[in-house]
Amino acid sequence: MSDYMGGTGIQYHLRIKKGDVGRYVILPGDPKRVPLIASYLDDAVQVADFREFITYTGSLEGVRVSVTSTGIGGPSASIALEELHACGADTFIRIGTCGGIALDVMGGDLVIATGAVRAEGTSQEYAPLAFPAVADYGVVTALKQAADTLGAKSHIGVVQCKDSFYGQHDPDRMPVSYELKQKWEAWKRLGVLASEMESAAMFVVSAALGARCGSVFHVVGNQEREALGLDNPKTHDTDLAIRAAVEAVRNLILSDRD
Repeated sequence: MSDYMGGTGIQYHLRIKKGDVGRYVILPGDPKRVPLIASYLDDAVQVADFREFITYTGSLEGVRVSVTSTGIGGPSASIALEELHACGADTFIRIGTCGGIALDVMGGDLVIATGAVRAEGTSQEYAPLAFPAVADYGVVTALKQAADTLGAKSHIGVVQCKDSFYGQHDPDRMPVSYELKQKWEAWKRLGVLASEMESAAMFVVSAALGARCGSVFHVVGNQEREALGLDNPKTHDTDLAIRAAVEAVRNLILSDRD
């Protein structure tokens, strides 16, 4: 089904084929971020553009690296992973935004996910809920090294993934508000760092594919700090997270080469 044109190997959604992408892929959600991220690569060119999926390929340290947008949420992110993997990619870094939950997570910080709460639906079509959504240790290490090199304030730990943005930000008007609010309180008590929408699916799909995956997020703000009347800076500049992802790929290339 993933072969769009029978026998050509062109993928149904991404419209890529083997040879179009590198082993290493950076995955933003927003298609508009793709050319920006690709500008940090050497000799990057656009290789595909269809629906929410835009793909550029360039190089770092003489090795081919790609950037593909996934759109919002686990379903489209899983499609991107499946089709990129079918074309030879096996190492993925998600770069995006998140909202802080833990009180020490501030707007402008970076969050590097070690694992994700599977409060979404996509991963459940790959693995039972008893299976954990865990990032690849080598990718997490590469991201932490990159963040430290850049002088970024970073937090490492578990993030929460959901399918409904407004279920988080306006739970009181939801018919299942009782459940949303009780679970949110649980995530707080368990020390979950932040909330976002893709990592759980991406970690589980990567496990099913035998691929490596990690995530780094720019913290936009923290609704728990705001609720308590604490200082809550809000920022939308994702450049530091982008540079951390690019440097992490470089770190992985050098480590894999050794």
